[in-house]
Amino acid sequence: MYSKKFGRFILGFCTRCLTSVVNDTTTSARTSVCKHHTQFLERRSQIGFAVVRFRAASKTTVDPNEVKRFQLLANKWWNEQGDFAALHSMNDLRVPFIRDNLLNAHGGRQPGKPLAGLRILDVGCGGGLLTEPLGRLGADVLGIDPVADSIGTEEVHAWHDPDLRGNVRYRANTLEELSEKGGQGAGQFDAVVASEVVEHLADLETFTLCCNQVLKPGGSLFITTINKTQLSYALAIVAAEEVLRIVPSGTHDWDKFVSPVELERLLESNGFHVESIRGMLYNPLSRAWSWTESTSINYALHAVKLEKEPNSDEDDPEDPTVVVAQAKARRWYN
Repeated sequence: MYSKKFGRFILGFCTRCLTSVVNDTTTSARTSVCKHHTQFLERRSQIGFAVVRFRAASKTTVDPNEVKRFQLLANKWWNEQGDFAALHSMNDLRVPFIRDNLLNAHGGRQPGKPLAGLRILDVGCGGGLLTEPLGRLGADVLGIDPVADSIGTEEVHAWHDPDLRGNVRYRANTLEELSEKGGQGAGQFDAVVASEVVEHLADLETFTLCCNQVLKPGGSLFITTINKTQLSYALAIVAAEEVLRIVPSGTHDWDKFVSPVELERLLESNGFHVESIRGMLYNPLSRAWSWTESTSINYALHAVKLEKEPNSDEDDPEDPTVVVAQAKARRWYN
């Protein structure tokens, strides 16, 4: 699809960006690489709000096209050098990020098992790449995913580790099903994790409301995802998928990326307070992740569910779609 000359250009650009992003000097590089995609990006910036509204109208988090895509990859999750190599190495950042924030909120529980006694929901858990390390820290972790074959892969892998059998469970389920009024998941979890998930969802608003419903008051929501910028298009799609083949082609859709500002606004209008947002950077040469001040490509977010308002019981509908409609009405009138 891309000429060898353009491929070499992108590869060189990726290397230079590893330094320039950290030092916040990416403006000129971003301009040059994205010049090739000016019309593409301008068109999306013009319809950006329409895209968000369309996703919010679906009232389900599951995108059938995404399910089909990950169905084909269900047996590849635990190949640490394969299609999910970048997710394996991301654990070096995201596991301590989750652990440390939960310890700040709840304190240490047990030597060697710092998260013992905490219930965590891993949404879109895939092959359990994040579910298992959280279980080894002592947490009671439920991993859910709409792709049944991925759940099968997770269960087989976890079965070989006796330490996980009492801490990790998996279920082929959607977040909406788990969060239904009176369901097993309503108000039951100390933390919800959605790592590299929200950029694959059909509806962010339904996702946000369902996360609120399954969390205990004061519970934590952890998200890692990709910003919606010209640089993220150049690196996360053109470079990562088409040139360097870090992930399979077609894995990401730029229209589904969400900026930290938009995600924070959505969360805070639906019962959360955002505690922190941190930039993340992947080095394709060392295949390692590091923290960075820039959130222009990848970022991690920690939010906390607010305590219920005094009269909140009056506005506690049983159908999550009603809650979504009410939330959208509040946003438009505000």
